[in-house]
Amino acid sequence: MTLHLRARRVPLALAASVGGAALIWALWLALAKERDAILLIVVLTIVLMVSVLSTTLAAPDEDLERTASLRWPWRRALHLLAALALVLVVLLATVPTDARFGPAALVLRDTAGLLGLTALCASVVGAARAWFLPLGWTVVAALFPQSSTWGALATWQGQPHTSRPAAVVAAVLAVAGLLTYAFLGSARRD
Repeated sequence: MTLHLRARRVPLALAASVGGAALIWALWLALAKERDAILLIVVLTIVLMVSVLSTTLAAPDEDLERTASLRWPWRRALHLLAALALVLVVLLATVPTDARFGPAALVLRDTAGLLGLTALCASVVGAARAWFLPLGWTVVAALFPQSSTWGALATWQGQPHTSRPAAVVAAVLAVAGLLTYAFLGSARRD
């Protein structure tokens, strides 16, 4: 298991992901006058963590994993669920502090949706480029959220935690990404 995690660069991704979130938390704690982080900071912290963790979605030799006698679908699903748990634990651990990243519903919705989107991208274009679409879409959506129903669907990441259209889009992306990545894995490299 240790060799598998090192081959997927998990220790480095964990350090970078948690370290990035800790840095943003420390800056908010030191510089902000408000206790609760604004929606834009929370969403951008989530996408930062997900983008860093996306590098762990493929091993150096995907063909070797495909030919192994191990059953990979449940391992891939567990990998995504562990990434979801990591982001949730790190960001929700800030709730009792003087710089809170929340609410919990927003963190859960955006993390699940962005991990699902990243997993879909990994299955289509490979893990090395899986973070491009989630990062680009999230930056635009967080900076320019729309209030209409169709706009809320398109900018689901930047919507308030009470938005039902945003929750639907995130849930669809989460389930589709989990199933696609679990059964197909990362796209093969040429």
